[in-house]
Amino acid sequence: MSGVDLVDLTVSDSRGRAYWAVADCWNVVRRGLTYYQRQPILIAWQLGFPIISVLLYGYVFGGAMKAPDGGSVRDFLMPGMFAMTMAFGFMNTAIAVVTDTSKGVIDRFRSMPMAPSAVVTGRGVNDLIVACAELTILAATAFAMGWRSDSGPLAALGAFALLLLLRFCLIWVGILLGLLVPTTEAAGGLYAVAFPLTMISSVFVPPSTMPDWLGTVAAWNPISSTAAAARELFGNPVASDGSWIQEHALLMAVVWPLAITAVFLPLAVRRFQRLSR
Repeated sequence: MSGVDLVDLTVSDSRGRAYWAVADCWNVVRRGLTYYQRQPILIAWQLGFPIISVLLYGYVFGGAMKAPDGGSVRDFLMPGMFAMTMAFGFMNTAIAVVTDTSKGVIDRFRSMPMAPSAVVTGRGVNDLIVACAELTILAATAFAMGWRSDSGPLAALGAFALLLLLRFCLIWVGILLGLLVPTTEAAGGLYAVAFPLTMISSVFVPPSTMPDWLGTVAAWNPISSTAAAARELFGNPVASDGSWIQEHALLMAVVWPLAITAVFLPLAVRRFQRLSR
């Protein structure tokens, strides 16, 4: 066999692997979406919880909050609620992964002639599709409550893209945690991590209103950068004390998710490959 034939065979084989990686990934995505159809209570929980959260914080606690510079509390709060919901999504990912692992679904996938990356990437794509549905419902609910984006459509789309980017990077955190946690009961304990992660941020109040050390932690929280960038792009009130991290929220709303993805995506894939070893 000539050298040219070997190159052509290698290219063909490479394209074949890429095709099957995408095809297997899509099959895992279809399996996840079909599961939602057969378990409507999961849809009610994942799509209903964001609505309840927006209504709760918007109407019950909204009167006790103050927006920076005397702006609308609702306009300040809603982008933060969007960011919080996207951040909380990693819990749904972790619980779904640990459920599949405990039921032997992951082991069955590993025994099949499928691309090793398909299970992890398929879970990620599935959760990103659900996140799009959550964000759409959240925005519609907020709009019905009186929230408005005072910027142009392109800026608003950019804000939604940053929110989905935050959800995308945390998917890999959820997958890794789901592969590390032994049981679904233990996965429920991850809420002890999720609550401080979302609450110590600029989701509800500006970091400048907190004690100095806590305000610094909140300002450097990746969720705060996404919330602040979304507020800026939506044209809503933005809280900033002049610190570098808050003045460069748009930049950090991209840098943080990319850095988190660069760390946790390889770790999630490696953990999956080491299962049962």
